[in-house]
Amino acid sequence: MVDYGPGARDRRLLDQGKATRVMTWIMAIMLFLTVLAGALGLGMFAATAQMDRQLTGRLTVQIVEADAGLRDRQTAALVAGLARTPGVASAREVDRAHLAELLRPWLGDAGLDSDLPMPAMIDVETSGDGAALIERTVRQIAPGARVDRHAQWLSPVRSFMVTMSWLAVGLMLLIATATAAVVLLATRSGLDTHRDTIDVLHMLGSTDVQIARLFQRRIAFDTLMGGLAGALLALGVVWFLQRRTAALGSEVLSGVSLSVRDWALLLLLPLLFALLATVSARVAVLRTLGKTL
Repeated sequence: MVDYGPGARDRRLLDQGKATRVMTWIMAIMLFLTVLAGALGLGMFAATAQMDRQLTGRLTVQIVEADAGLRDRQTAALVAGLARTPGVASAREVDRAHLAELLRPWLGDAGLDSDLPMPAMIDVETSGDGAALIERTVRQIAPGARVDRHAQWLSPVRSFMVTMSWLAVGLMLLIATATAAVVLLATRSGLDTHRDTIDVLHMLGSTDVQIARLFQRRIAFDTLMGGLAGALLALGVVWFLQRRTAALGSEVLSGVSLSVRDWALLLLLPLLFALLATVSARVAVLRTLGKTL
């Protein structure tokens, strides 16, 4: 019985020339797209988690009052009252100068006129689910004030980020399925190409399992080599985009960054795809040989 060990002899025995190189290029493209999709999904999941941490328990109380004196008294009373409210970790008035700078792009210098009323805003951070009690406190002290929940008015952004995350997951599964299909087609084509060689191996005593081992080693080698090339190129693109995103200084986009664990998971993708290709090739060879030989 002939048993072929791993090595260059196995690859030469089933070497398909251009077909082998095409398989390597296909796997490189597949892994390039998969790593990009995986980076998008992991980044969006991380950004969503960061947004949830930042927005949980964050409220803004807005006091719109034309009478500046009344507005200031209500603001001071609200800050003091909210500080004593159970479940409130902190309550502070947002600096008026900072608000004026935020309004400058919309109103210009005219919006900074002291004669024009400017709303007062209080940033409230809670340590639990005390939004209802906070709203009652606000209504008692300043009936005209409005309470805005950060999570509520940013919910469309969060929903979009979650959708993008699961879209990336779906895209990765789709590419993995396409990869398995490509491996099946390449394996069946290899069986047809090496039909005479397989017949000789059978006459020498080789089993279907041993022949399948030759094919799966060939496929695993091509997938791993092409996958590593595509993955490394994609990781370089991801690193470049992450640097560009960090330079924007956006609080929302700053969360779209990969941790060390995320980079490690992306580096595992070539190995996982090589394993998927190996299993697919083995199944295809055993089924085909079992039916025809």
